[in-house]
Amino acid sequence: MSVHQRNARVTVRSVQGFKDRGERFPMLTCYEALSARILDEAGIPLLLVGDSLGMVVLGYDSTVPVTMDEMLHHTAAVSRGASTAMVIGDMPFMSFQGDADEALYNAGRFLKEAGAHAVKLEGGGRIVDVVERMTSSGIPVMAHLGLTPQSVNQFGGFRVQGRTEEQAHRITEDAKNLEAAGAFSLVLEGVPSDLARQITGSLTIPTIGIGAGPHCDGQVLVYHDWLGITPGKTPKFAKAYAQLGVAIAEAARAYADEVRSGAHPDEEHSYS
Repeated sequence: MSVHQRNARVTVRSVQGFKDRGERFPMLTCYEALSARILDEAGIPLLLVGDSLGMVVLGYDSTVPVTMDEMLHHTAAVSRGASTAMVIGDMPFMSFQGDADEALYNAGRFLKEAGAHAVKLEGGGRIVDVVERMTSSGIPVMAHLGLTPQSVNQFGGFRVQGRTEEQAHRITEDAKNLEAAGAFSLVLEGVPSDLARQITGSLTIPTIGIGAGPHCDGQVLVYHDWLGITPGKTPKFAKAYAQLGVAIAEAARAYADEVRSGAHPDEEHSYS
């Protein structure tokens, strides 16, 4: 059984309902229409068009270079492929950290131009006021705390956050403030399991973990990590549910061998 009723669009109320009923729920990143359709039909209720596309699709070495145009392009594709899942567009670096009017305008573009149902913003602190302005303008916001990849240069790398008392206190306070500002959910990335458990228990809105242990209300993985496509070393939390990277390489070698030998195309795959 899927986690949501087929043919009924998942909304912020649906997501809150998962927590209220004690139902754990999945979210996956997604970057194009065909994958969105497959995941939607499989019953994945939330599809995040993450700025992780910069690394897994566009070849950047971090999420920092990703632009608004790139995010809108991929979000629109996912929106066209998903008929029931909620589509969340990830606001890229410097699209919301500067002028508040510009941040609101950029968030609105995700809904108006790309068909998203919500946006995701990284960070707390002064970002709380931006979240409040967006939510009061009718734009649903998914917040994101802990290891926020757009701050990789400030962190000095992809490092677990919240291990010190000071960091844990700041993340906890930011979580409460983001909930008060109207965020409908909170991603916790790269934080100790105990901290994620404490925050999840202290909030009314659902938390979604990635590298945050088993106590969050939902979980999210990056599409390419989840399918075992990502080459090289992946983060500890990136569980692969398939090994498609190996399968794709094997298929490529088999295709190349048949082309070189003349076995492809054969009569079955040719027109008479």
